[in-house]
Amino acid sequence: MVDLKLLSYLETYLTENRKERFETVLSQRTRYFTVAIEDVYQLHNTSAVIRSCDVFGIQDIHIVEERNLKKIDREIAMGAQKWVDVNRYHSTKNCIEEIKSKGYQVIATTPHKDDCLLEDFDTTKKSCFFFGRETEGLSEEVIKQADGFLKIPMVGFTESLNISVSAAIILQHVTSKLRASEISWLLSDEEKNEKKLDWIKKTIKSYDDIVARFYSR
Repeated sequence: MVDLKLLSYLETYLTENRKERFETVLSQRTRYFTVAIEDVYQLHNTSAVIRSCDVFGIQDIHIVEERNLKKIDREIAMGAQKWVDVNRYHSTKNCIEEIKSKGYQVIATTPHKDDCLLEDFDTTKKSCFFFGRETEGLSEEVIKQADGFLKIPMVGFTESLNISVSAAIILQHVTSKLRASEISWLLSDEEKNEKKLDWIKKTIKSYDDIVARFYSR
C-alpha cells in the first residue's frame, strides 16, 4: 500500500505541469494488454518497442534475453524506459509461465499464420503480444504455447515488417479499439498511486533524503 500522506508530500516537489502530466498519462495507462519480445538482436528494435509501449499506454513490457543480453538504447527509447515497467527473463519458458499466471493469453504475432487478421482481433481477453527475432521470428516454444496467432495484412512482395514497426501498428490498433469499448482496462487507483510514486522517485533529486526527512518529522 502506498503511503498517501508521503505521496502528497512528494508531489510538492513537482511542478504543476509535471503533476498534471503524470495524472494525464496515468489516466490512459493499461495492463489489460502487454508486450513480450523474444531475443531481439538489434538493440534499437528493443528500444523502439519500449517507446511504442509508452506512446500507446502499455505499462508493462517483457523482454526475453536467452541469447542476446544488451542494455536499452536510451537515445532511441527517448526516456520511455523510465515510465514503462521492463521485466526481464533468461528463458522464454519462464516468461510465458509468468504471463499466463497473470491471466494473459499468449498471442504470437507472425506473418506465416492465418489464425486472425489484425482488424478481426478480439479485444475482450487480456492479451500479451509476442514479437520474435529479426530473422528467425518466434521460437517453437512460443508457437507451441500460443493461444492465438495474429497477422498484419500485407499486399506487397515483402512478407514481413521490422519488429518495431509491427509492434507500433498492432499496439495502435488494439489500444484504439480497447478505448472505444466498454471493457474495464484502466489501472486501479492503487496501481496509479504506485506508478506515480515510482515516477516521482525517478524525477526528483535526493529522493531518499526527502523521504527520510518526512518520516523523521
